[in-house]
Amino acid sequence: MLLRNTDPFRDFDRLAQQLMGTTNRPAVMPMDAWREGERFVIEFDLPGVAKDSIDLDIERNVLTVRAERVARNGDWEMLASERPRGVFSRQLVLGDNLDLDRIEASYADGVLRLLVPVAERAKPRKIEIGGVAGDKPAELAG
Repeated sequence: MLLRNTDPFRDFDRLAQQLMGTTNRPAVMPMDAWREGERFVIEFDLPGVAKDSIDLDIERNVLTVRAERVARNGDWEMLASERPRGVFSRQLVLGDNLDLDRIEASYADGVLRLLVPVAERAKPRKIEIGGVAGDKPAELAG
């Protein structure tokens, strides 16, 4: 006995992709972000994407990540196609408390990792309390 889940919309998407070379499913770029002390770490899952096809841009405080997963061509029939292909992007608005001039990026094992340092002006610091010569407490000013 053969069990098969049928999804008429998936079948329609597959047919549309075969005929027009596109799909209506959005491309996904999953992301995790966290803080490690004096820096933020952002990771994007980009399996099957070549390093040369990844483009990072910052304009003002908006980070744009673009990537392309190239479709395979050949003389064969596609049996299943669930991984998105083509160009996709994601934008993040980064806060003013980050040093956008010192972002570091690396790519290994299908994961794009960005290290974003906290700006010096946003780091906690002590403020010295000083007095001006000649100032007298209010009770002595009499």
